[in-house]
Amino acid sequence: MHTLLDYDGNLPAYVNITEGKTADNKGVYDIPLQANSVIVADRFYNDFHLLNVWDSKAVNFVVRHKENLQFAVVKENELPENKHPHLLKDEIIELKNDDSKKKYPKKLRRIAIWDELNQQTIELITNHLKWSANTIGELYKSRWQIEIFFREIKQLLHIKSFIGTSENAVLIQIWTALITILILKALKAMAKYKWHLSNLVAFIRLNLFVKIRLKQWIDQAYDQHTKDPPIIIQGGSFLKITEINATIYVFTYLYLS
Repeated sequence: MHTLLDYDGNLPAYVNITEGKTADNKGVYDIPLQANSVIVADRFYNDFHLLNVWDSKAVNFVVRHKENLQFAVVKENELPENKHPHLLKDEIIELKNDDSKKKYPKKLRRIAIWDELNQQTIELITNHLKWSANTIGELYKSRWQIEIFFREIKQLLHIKSFIGTSENAVLIQIWTALITILILKALKAMAKYKWHLSNLVAFIRLNLFVKIRLKQWIDQAYDQHTKDPPIIIQGGSFLKITEINATIYVFTYLYLS
């Protein structure tokens, strides 16, 4: 799953599903990107031909570069004094390797930051020359949301193995999981009660076959609801529902996985 995660809401904006042998930097070419957007990615997307395509489309990028990057420093920018001590480097560079320079002939900005949590130095390259070095670093930290998104799908929806092995079976299971996680996050956003996503999933599992007013339940999950659920009357060949309620059958998928 080559996934473009929209930071506003941390929801997938586009997903390109390919065979497992397709490299990250190859599967991303088919993902449409808007001009003036900001793409934050790990070092597996440090492909200078890809970065040049993004740059030509007025797309800003912040990418962790590989350790063997060959470059020459053109200019070293001053770091803020007595502020943001985790910032180690802020410099303008140009690529030295002839093949890399042919793919990306422009200058790049290189930022090095110290990751206190993991005790490591993170080295980034970007085509944006005006943002502060701290902003670049904070943008890269936001990339962790894609890891959280995949963790939620695997852990909360139990997508750790596939029920079927045909291409169609795999695609159905993936798309069903994506639809489910979108509905869950929509319910979480709609609810007045401040749910943790894991708690919401657990409570829905417990109430899969219980008739409830969904909106009332997600707003006041721990209250005693004594009012009878809406009556469903069969008339002719159609069902007339006296009150519109959301019954989300896709959640039965949670038991199948």
